[in-house]
Amino acid sequence: MTPTTALRGYRPGTWFGILGSGALVLLPPEEKRRVPAVWALVDEGAGFDEVLDALIADGLRDLLGFALLGNQEGDVRVVIRGAVTAVLDTDAGEQVRVEGAAASTWVEREVRHVVGLRLEVDGTPAAGEMLTVRDGVVRADAVLEPLPAVREEPAPEEPPVPTEPTEEPTPDPVGRPVGRPVARLVLSHGETVDVDRPVVLGHAPEDGSPEDGEEPRLVTLPSPSREISGTHLEVRPGAGTDTGTAVVTDLGSTNGSVVVQPGMLPEDLQAGVPVRLLPGAVIELGDGISLEVVAT
Repeated sequence: MTPTTALRGYRPGTWFGILGSGALVLLPPEEKRRVPAVWALVDEGAGFDEVLDALIADGLRDLLGFALLGNQEGDVRVVIRGAVTAVLDTDAGEQVRVEGAAASTWVEREVRHVVGLRLEVDGTPAAGEMLTVRDGVVRADAVLEPLPAVREEPAPEEPPVPTEPTEEPTPDPVGRPVGRPVARLVLSHGETVDVDRPVVLGHAPEDGSPEDGEEPRLVTLPSPSREISGTHLEVRPGAGTDTGTAVVTDLGSTNGSVVVQPGMLPEDLQAGVPVRLLPGAVIELGDGISLEVVAT
């Protein structure tokens, strides 16, 4: 929402949180079909008015609940309809509540000098584990911005670009040769991973195919409800016609994986079937954990 790369906090839930540099949107689970188009706008830097026009383009009859926030240097515009509440803290110590449940259309407010805010689905528990995210699509019942006491981790350095015409592979810290990354994965809890070799993700990932000669990078994900399988998903550099891109494959996970490509509808990944990823694609794995594919 704020033009920054700072982390936000979110509590995993059932609604769709769509978070970008110019706007923050909450949509109920019934509005899943709207998510790809709204995310495409938000990811391209669309502002408050453009996103609002897209949300209400088909009228309000079928859009029974949503929240939209836009922030310009601390001046926040908020539109809420249905069972959502926004709580905004100002630099003067004032706390402003905006509730949408009682409105027949929507509630709209503009609050100046906002230093922090909480957007929450009514009736959800007040407590619960808060995860972190920058921009992307998450399943959430609450979003907090900015997140207190979270230290921004420095972005990983780009590998050096060789000056010779022929590019030599760059060794990793334990001596295995790896190529330049074709993409970067930004995980919703704040970790970033370069796709310069196969990347295997899960709550207890294992290398299941050492015979191919490529030792993968294993990424352990938090999954308190065990919605994420031990070895859930692989993202690797593509080959053949997919060279230069990242390719994702579900590794037979129990609860499956969903990918939302920019401008496309959500797609359930089929186990063992690789799918080419576009920059800006978001993959949901479960337990509120998602990852965004960023170009390098």
